[in-house]
Amino acid sequence: MRVVWTGVIAAGLFLTLDFATSRAADLTVRTPDLVDGKAMAEKWCSHCHMISPGEKRAGDAAPSFTSIARMPSTTEMSLRAFLQTPHVRMPDYHLSRDESADLVAYILSLSDN
Repeated sequence: MRVVWTGVIAAGLFLTLDFATSRAADLTVRTPDLVDGKAMAEKWCSHCHMISPGEKRAGDAAPSFTSIARMPSTTEMSLRAFLQTPHVRMPDYHLSRDESADLVAYILSLSDN
């Protein structure tokens, strides 16, 4: 009987460790990618927004990414919330968590320009 309980306990420990290891991998923090964020902005946002410093486009009703980045109210959290909320004049792209992080990081990187 002792051998059976030892086997049950060992199996339980193995499953617990395996689960904990897989959960730790799921919780790994990914660093946002500015290059991917800029590429996404070029593909999806540049039709309405000036996405890079120094761009010139007359009559653009949408604010530039640089002006958005410099607004005192602009934070990582405010941009994430904005991108997750549907807006009448903006397409709803349904960004993944990583895509949103990349785009937010790119926009925030423009605050010094």
